[in-house]
Amino acid sequence: MPVFEYTATTPTGEEQTGTLELPTREDVAAHLRKKRLRLVRVREAKTRRRRGHIPTRDIVIFTRQFATMINSGLPLVQALDILAQQTDNKTLSEVTKQVVYDVESGNTLADALSKHHNAFSDLFVNMVAAGEAGGILDTILLRLAVFLEKNDAIVRKVKGAMIYPAVIFSVAAIAVVILLIFVIPTFQNMFASVAMELPLPTRIVIGMSQLLQSYWWAIIGGSIALVFLIRRYYATDGGKLVIDRLLLNSPVLGDLLRKSAVSRFTRTLGTLISSGVSILEGLEITARTAGNRVIHDAVMESRGSIAGGETIADPLQKSGVFPPMVTSMIAVGEATGGLDQMLTKIADFYDDEVDAAVSALLSLMEPVMIVVLGVVVGGMIVAMYLPIFNMINAVG
Repeated sequence: MPVFEYTATTPTGEEQTGTLELPTREDVAAHLRKKRLRLVRVREAKTRRRRGHIPTRDIVIFTRQFATMINSGLPLVQALDILAQQTDNKTLSEVTKQVVYDVESGNTLADALSKHHNAFSDLFVNMVAAGEAGGILDTILLRLAVFLEKNDAIVRKVKGAMIYPAVIFSVAAIAVVILLIFVIPTFQNMFASVAMELPLPTRIVIGMSQLLQSYWWAIIGGSIALVFLIRRYYATDGGKLVIDRLLLNSPVLGDLLRKSAVSRFTRTLGTLISSGVSILEGLEITARTAGNRVIHDAVMESRGSIAGGETIADPLQKSGVFPPMVTSMIAVGEATGGLDQMLTKIADFYDDEVDAAVSALLSLMEPVMIVVLGVVVGGMIVAMYLPIFNMINAVG
């Protein structure tokens, strides 16, 4: 859809400029007339604005403000128009203006939101549709805001746990490269002037230095090719399943990923069911947003079980992905008719478990990183000083 740049005047004669993403110039003029603006000129923008990812925090603020205005009795279009004007995120502002246009054109809010996947997920759209159908849009939007905040908190905790080891390994890699390129050659020239046999550790380090200096381009190229191949493999169904299973079964990190996946699954499904989304549709949406192929397959198998008249808990238990406590509590929730409340309780419990897992991971990583740095960097330095110690002993 093209983007048009327009200039218009208000009833008081004040000039306004902006952009609108609409099918034709006539649509731009009609849209401005509805806002009591008189079109002065309009032209198609030469370059279309690229729409990137909108941060979850901006969507949360948008959702909370939207819920408050709807709950206060503001008309839907007016509330959206206010949100479009006051949001600081330019991309979200443009998306909201397009949603306003679609709603004014006769589309439902859910249909209008579904056109903007960079801003509103399938879960968001389906919950809004359920809220519109049940006449509880403000309540649904508040639930969405709470869900997005807690889900974003889980994601940030897991990412935060990954940042520390990534930074340490990066620093270690940079230190090793500097030693191999700038420091080791100095020792190598010094040893070359002395006719003596070098110890094995020293020869290994010097060989690594020569390899890096001579074939740095091949090392960089090979590393890029390896990352590319891994990403291509992960993009396939089989590759994603294999890598996700390895991650879930990895020590320490796997426990953190499993707990965060359980928290995300239970909170997503619980929020959808409590908002009036059918269990089958809720499971499908939850599977798509799982973020792990192993979890996705287990949830979709559970969906097939429900469609065949069975329970959710049995397939989840057979998958071996979900802890026994989770499947048992889900089975109780199904039996008592309080599945959504039970899922929320599980999610709250596993939020705390994720906090504990992150703390445990960081506590374990700190001494491991210190040992790794000490062995790698310290080992190289010791290897370079071994010939010097031998020379001192020979002189002594």
